[in-house]
Amino acid sequence: MSNIPGEFILMFLGMVFIAVFLLSQGVVVPVFGEAGKMRKRIRGRLHVLEKANNLPNMQTVLRQKYLTRLTPLEAMLEQLPFMASLTQMIEQSGHEYRAYRVLLLGLFLGACASLSIWMISSVWWMALLAGFGAFWLPLLKISRDRSKRFAGFEEGLPDALDAICRALRAGHPFNETLRLVAEEHKGPVAQEFGLTFADINYGNDVRRAMLGLLERMPSMTVMMLVTSILIHRETGGNLTEVLERLSRLIRGRFRFQRKIRTLSAEGRMSAWVLVSIPFVLAIAIVFTSPTYMPVLLNDPIGHKLIIGAFCAMLVGIFWIRKIIRIQV
Repeated sequence: MSNIPGEFILMFLGMVFIAVFLLSQGVVVPVFGEAGKMRKRIRGRLHVLEKANNLPNMQTVLRQKYLTRLTPLEAMLEQLPFMASLTQMIEQSGHEYRAYRVLLLGLFLGACASLSIWMISSVWWMALLAGFGAFWLPLLKISRDRSKRFAGFEEGLPDALDAICRALRAGHPFNETLRLVAEEHKGPVAQEFGLTFADINYGNDVRRAMLGLLERMPSMTVMMLVTSILIHRETGGNLTEVLERLSRLIRGRFRFQRKIRTLSAEGRMSAWVLVSIPFVLAIAIVFTSPTYMPVLLNDPIGHKLIIGAFCAMLVGIFWIRKIIRIQV
């Protein structure tokens, strides 16, 4: 193993990281998470509703007030084209980080990773790849926390709807039921319903408050809840019965998704085995036959074969992800 150049060991470890990361994005998907396309459709509908009612975007108003409290340098960083989306993603993840600090942290990690790889291997393209990968680590952490928070909210939503139904039957007004849910429950459900109650309590109308909830939690489940409440306030009807049916529908959806996940467990395990076999065999060959692997790693043709094999593996990983996403 001492005959193997250090840069090829780093390249091998980088391949392992990329393969595991890509596969994990396809296999370890949140059970109750909504697809990105659905969230974009919901945000598009929210913008249409705001324009139709001549209402300013509350996120934009609050953001302008937030920018006035920053220094000129901080305000310049926060006004970059993608910073508004990053700020919204941070808020949806439940964190209170400032977007420009997350960006600076990513740049710092990327610079440190690039310098470290450059000092070890002196290969510029590996240093560049390492820096690019390290730059995205804070964003990946925030994205994963946001997905977990979305899943936690939808898991606790049926119990919250049952609590709202009980409070409505007891004679409480709708605004008060939101406060009771915020006090009796924990986690993202309590936080989001507490924010919605505060929004109404501080003078905002119910329509804007519920659309704000949908903007913070863009999912089909919340969209059904908000639509039911808004229709009830405009046309009347038995809101308790509607919420009870919605609660049963959400629980049935969860049972269906768990059943699908159970049936597709064999396929996900097969994906992990197929992706890990080349790396496990390579490690086994290095330890069992130390003189065999350097022939491949030290020869220029071997470098091309390794890159070609890894590209073919990436195609296989994307294909497996597509199959798994269809199943789940």
